[in-house]
Amino acid sequence: MSVAQRAPEYVRAISPYVPGKPISELAREMGLNEADIVKLASNENPLGMSPKARAALDAVLSDIARYPDGNGFALKQKLSAKFGVSPESLVLGNGSNDVLEMAVRAFLKPRDSAVYSQHAFAVYPIEVLAIGARGIVTPAVQYGHDLDAMAKAIEADTRMVFIANPNNPTGNFLPGAQIKAFLERVPAEVLVVLDEAYNEYLAPEQRYDSLAWLQQHPNLIITRTFSKIYGLAGLRVGYAVANEEVAGMLNRVRQPFNVSSLALAAAEAAVDDDAFLQRSYEVNRAGMAQLLKGLGELGYETIPSSGNFLTFKAGDAASINQRLLKQGVIVRPIGGYGMPEWLRVSIGLEAENQRFLDALAVAKKG
Repeated sequence: MSVAQRAPEYVRAISPYVPGKPISELAREMGLNEADIVKLASNENPLGMSPKARAALDAVLSDIARYPDGNGFALKQKLSAKFGVSPESLVLGNGSNDVLEMAVRAFLKPRDSAVYSQHAFAVYPIEVLAIGARGIVTPAVQYGHDLDAMAKAIEADTRMVFIANPNNPTGNFLPGAQIKAFLERVPAEVLVVLDEAYNEYLAPEQRYDSLAWLQQHPNLIITRTFSKIYGLAGLRVGYAVANEEVAGMLNRVRQPFNVSSLALAAAEAAVDDDAFLQRSYEVNRAGMAQLLKGLGELGYETIPSSGNFLTFKAGDAASINQRLLKQGVIVRPIGGYGMPEWLRVSIGLEAENQRFLDALAVAKKG
């Protein structure tokens, strides 16, 4: 028996997370100039980072030899003031993926179960299976969460339910009233993890105050990230807001110094840059309209999205994706999500979106 075969069976059964293809890798594979490649695969902010965040990075570079503040005091103070929550209810992570893992490690044991939807974020099953717990996957409705089915799927050994809103990779949105009604149905001893990575992209009429639910529902954990609209994906910083006792459990399994000095400084500055967030929102709305129009003209079906990406039915998605890559355009295949005929494209700048649409028109011809 090899060393690898000695890993627990539940670990060997995991399908590893496949990230979006980097620009440098495609350039090497296809012999392309990196400057000519458009990457619309990883739901990144095409505007980059907030100018305030960039200035904050410059200010802390000279002190990089020092360890970061392991408690993230300044960032927690900013988040506390912005959202009206106590610093003790906040947990910082190396991206929101890190916080999701903390939740699983703190509250799931081997042979416990967790509920999540078909076509939901791939990290949920990875984290659940990695500790030997059991995933209960509920069928999707129109590629999104069926909250009624999820509530009915909760079993005696269920300790956690995951909801992504908007969902990745499909973009589906659940109105706040539906999530609140779901919380009312869930047993108090079952944690509900509400993943709001794309929360800031919601239209004004879609927005709801999930943080207000924490007082009534101490079994709620809300996770958010600075990787999307804030443009700090490369720095890896996210956070959770939860009941103080629940947050305390997450902090017990949190790695020391899990958020770097650079990430803390950039996030602290970005929190206050409302002008950058508004511009990012507007660019995304315009880009969404551009891609919806272009994909419709090309005859492609799309899933209504409330994030910063669109999922469209490409048919032979593998072939279409390969033809796009040859033209220097990177999108995201999502066969690993049980959607082999679909591709996901992130919203870029106007010129990037048009480059994708032009390349897709060529790819469609074969």
